[in-house]
Amino acid sequence: MHRSRLAGFIIDCKTDDLEQAAQFWSAALGYELRPKEQETSPIYRCLESGELGLHIEVQSVQHESRVHLDIETDDIEAEARRLEALGAKRIEKVHTWIVMEAPTGQRFCIVRPQNNNFAATANQWK
Repeated sequence: MHRSRLAGFIIDCKTDDLEQAAQFWSAALGYELRPKEQETSPIYRCLESGELGLHIEVQSVQHESRVHLDIETDDIEAEARRLEALGAKRIEKVHTWIVMEAPTGQRFCIVRPQNNNFAATANQWK
């Protein structure tokens, strides 16, 4: 058995100015940016969603700009198999996560738990 849930949204930006992109999305969504010195990588800027409990970040990318979602799980391989059974396909493994594609063409990632409330709010699968 494993658990999973929507972790949040990643706003992929093909840009040379990540800070400007992050400022736009912060203002557009009404969430403060995490202090820059707390970021774990120079290609990410996280938004503070508070009690909403979603991981929302702006990411600098080389591919075309888009929004993708992350599904967090306590068993990445089991979740990938579950989603493959529903028609998704694996695209690639990157570091600790798997990039998937839905039968409808959208890309998404399966990642380790991102939110403090994961255990209390995740779906449980057999």
